[in-house]
Amino acid sequence: MAALLRISDLHLHFKLFEGISYVLKGVNLEVGRGERVALVGESGCGKSVTLRLILGLVRQNNAQIKGHIEFDGLDLLHSPAAKLRELRGRRISPIFQDPMASLNPTFTIFDQMSAVIRRGGKARRRAEVFELARSALRQVAITDPERVLGAYPFQLSGGLNQRVLIAMALVNQPDLILADEPGTALDVTVQEQTLRLMRRLTEETHSAVLLITHNLGVVREFAERVYVMYAGSVVEEGLTKQIFASPKHPYTRALLASVPKLSGGELPQGIEGFVPDYTKPPSGCRFHPRCPHVHAACQRDQPLRDLGNGHRVACVLYEEVSRA
Repeated sequence: MAALLRISDLHLHFKLFEGISYVLKGVNLEVGRGERVALVGESGCGKSVTLRLILGLVRQNNAQIKGHIEFDGLDLLHSPAAKLRELRGRRISPIFQDPMASLNPTFTIFDQMSAVIRRGGKARRRAEVFELARSALRQVAITDPERVLGAYPFQLSGGLNQRVLIAMALVNQPDLILADEPGTALDVTVQEQTLRLMRRLTEETHSAVLLITHNLGVVREFAERVYVMYAGSVVEEGLTKQIFASPKHPYTRALLASVPKLSGGELPQGIEGFVPDYTKPPSGCRFHPRCPHVHAACQRDQPLRDLGNGHRVACVLYEEVSRA
């Protein structure tokens, strides 16, 4: 499958008062056309900042960025701001995790959807824009779109606002949707409905999705492939079924062990320790201070090893870990 989005050897450093924060370290990631890919890891591991780099939303006055982010052959890191603005909302659409923070409370839903539709060039006349907005809301199972279009975000529930964000992301039929923990602020039932809706609509429109999440249950239901990120580095990647059936990296195994089980009486296991201080990251594999299988070799950088069929892991002890 041809890559629509390709991230190559991406590094990100921030200059802080405390020193240099080494946030991303050699990230490589691909999303094919029409593919659903998840980037999963603990809070603070670098997932959301990766998404913001793709969107061109990281200010470079105190940041040092190395590597490449290519979208359909265009290097986003070296493209002018005007080009990035042209892509956002038209060919690349974000869905952020908090709908109330993502929508402007001083404008109606129609005003905000209208701006997105006009930017995408789908319609200009008000009547045409209104019809496109109404149709988009119906697609996300909003039964009274006229009322919603005339409302302000604070007049709607969190679930309705999340559906509005999905409608806004899909209305221009973008090539790529960047979804950052969609539905996290909502209750579990509404979150599940939201993700099922996203999956159905992206399959219909053939939009690719990069889903940012810490929820492995969401990953299992939604994604075709998975990248596992720890402390700014990708430590394992593969097909979703591979990662769940045969995880190779100790961190991936620890993440899966931390998920509550509905049967069998087995309690979830917490991960010992904490994500490292990015101004003083450990050498080599950044997980080694927390790893139960740690070895002297772990203090050296670990490249991703190809295990076949797209499954790769950055661990020198993956065979031992698999037998544990």
